[in-house]
Amino acid sequence: MPRPALEVADLFRDHGPAWREANRGHVSLGQLKVMSAIEDCRTAALGGHVARCENQRCGFTSIAYNSCRNRHCPKCQGAAARQWMAAREADLLPVPYFHVVFTLPAEIGDIAYQNKAVIYDLLFRASSETMLTIAADPKHLGARIGITAVLHTWGSAMTHHPHVHMIVPGGGISLGGDRWIAARRNFLLPVLVLSRLFRRLMLEKLVAAHAASKLTFFGRHAALADAVRFAEFLAPLKNKRWFVYAKQPFAGPRAVLAYLSRYTHRVAISNGRLLNSDGKTVTFRVKNYRVDGVARNTTMTLDIAEFIRRFLLHVLPKGQHRIRHYGLFANGTRVDNIALARKLIGVTAAEIANAAAEPMHNEEATEAKPATAEPEPHTQTCPCCGSKMRIIEVFQRGQTPRHKASPCPPSIRIDTS
Repeated sequence: MPRPALEVADLFRDHGPAWREANRGHVSLGQLKVMSAIEDCRTAALGGHVARCENQRCGFTSIAYNSCRNRHCPKCQGAAARQWMAAREADLLPVPYFHVVFTLPAEIGDIAYQNKAVIYDLLFRASSETMLTIAADPKHLGARIGITAVLHTWGSAMTHHPHVHMIVPGGGISLGGDRWIAARRNFLLPVLVLSRLFRRLMLEKLVAAHAASKLTFFGRHAALADAVRFAEFLAPLKNKRWFVYAKQPFAGPRAVLAYLSRYTHRVAISNGRLLNSDGKTVTFRVKNYRVDGVARNTTMTLDIAEFIRRFLLHVLPKGQHRIRHYGLFANGTRVDNIALARKLIGVTAAEIANAAAEPMHNEEATEAKPATAEPEPHTQTCPCCGSKMRIIEVFQRGQTPRHKASPCPPSIRIDTS
């Protein structure tokens, strides 16, 4: 029998208790809750249901345990991504979309970990203001644009690396509201101009947050509580180029949805990247972005304690939204703005839906595929005979199901003729 694939939950269950004891007093309540949720996900601790094949000759019976649905759990993002993708389909515009990334310098990333709620919010605000301001400038696009922004806080090796991914239509509504202004085919906005404004806005907002006593510092950064020392800390960053990156536009509406769902519901590391563990270390796939070609894909081995620490670096503060919409896509006016944009472009919602429903190319389908799909008992078919599975028992948290799982009968197989 093949060995089950390694999961983050396995590492947490086997090594979490010792790690929590060793780090007692240094782990937040939010991090403890994430660990507990991942450890319990799809186990008897959360309850579940028993389903049986309706074909009496077959009788195959399976037990499925409930998901934790925690937004940091690697196993619970599949259904959430599908639901989000379906909801966003109604917002698509028939124009090229661009992918823009705003990244905080490492120096600010360090203090961001001690001030997650404040600095992550400033990152969203500074990057969105940058895009909206430059896009509205008649020297550039001269239009009101829409933005969907997604916060990621990790690099491939799970180090703390806060950055925002933006998906932006290639154009916008004129400032007078009477026409659609399309961006150039492979160009949205100048990244150097974006970088400079982003740098200025972010530094201004950091200074204001410090003056309002919204930032806290401890450890090696404790001295930054002093306004003069904080100003000295920020001074070199005024002359440093801040990273803003813009990718080529997508092929079509379906590719946009695929890409969006891939980024919106990603966690620090997926179970699919884990390779093996020897009980002391864990090895997983990483990408070395300093190298091009096949050599970019490599592996990394960490002590399990360090792996757990890095994973928990990316637990978001309670109530912090990692997906936000700006400009034309802002929640209060999105429906009216999209209707006006379609009118100005000259396309109907039905045409957009048809374009989004077109089959994806292989590359796009790979990007859209969730890391781990959640079980959907109401639509499951029997793996033995292909008949419908029916739920015969629901059991609560901590309960043991009355029915037992049963394998496929030897005489039953799916008819493929």
